[in-house]
Amino acid sequence: MMVPTIEHPREALQRLIDENKEEYAALSRLIGRNPAYIQQFIKRGTPKRLAEEDRRRLAAYFGVKETLLGGAEEWEKPTLQQVPVLDVYASAGFGAADFGEARRTSIGFDPRWLRARTRGSADALSIIQVKGDSMAPTLADGDDVLVDRKDGVGRLRDGIYVLRLDDSLMVKRLARQPSGRGISIRSDNPDYPSWQNIELSRIDIVGRVLWFGRTLS
Repeated sequence: MMVPTIEHPREALQRLIDENKEEYAALSRLIGRNPAYIQQFIKRGTPKRLAEEDRRRLAAYFGVKETLLGGAEEWEKPTLQQVPVLDVYASAGFGAADFGEARRTSIGFDPRWLRARTRGSADALSIIQVKGDSMAPTLADGDDVLVDRKDGVGRLRDGIYVLRLDDSLMVKRLARQPSGRGISIRSDNPDYPSWQNIELSRIDIVGRVLWFGRTLS
């Protein structure tokens, strides 16, 4: 199988000139240069590459992409899915009072990246901040966590969740009890308490934590 060779910008420009029966001097004048400019670029390699404005004009004149004449490859900018950052924090300590969920800002994610992490719709995602160190070393004070609000009690499995318990908003590790009748609520930091055999009816599971971001000091 033959591998196609990459055409050098000087070779490409010479080919375009030949195919369109153009003259070096006329093209040089077209871009506002001295009559020998195009010939020197092709035959002597001076300058080594076309100036950006010269390249743009020549590409437009011949109806080709600037990349053919040495321009940088144009990458398609992805459309990012905006996920709201809520003015809310979930305690990784002894519990924080729940309060309003006003949108503070948003962060854009590649939709393909999100689809690899959740089967739910992106409109169920939000980002909130962790306060306290009860989930250290997994989560630290000030971490931002991405929460899937549609991945809750209906698909409950072992993992880290944001939940409301006794009017407090928490981020904790949940695990089903072998009996299937209750769950354990655990802190990764052994200096903090954990709870065993908690009835699901006592808990309002907000959503599963999919990802976290951390600012390095």
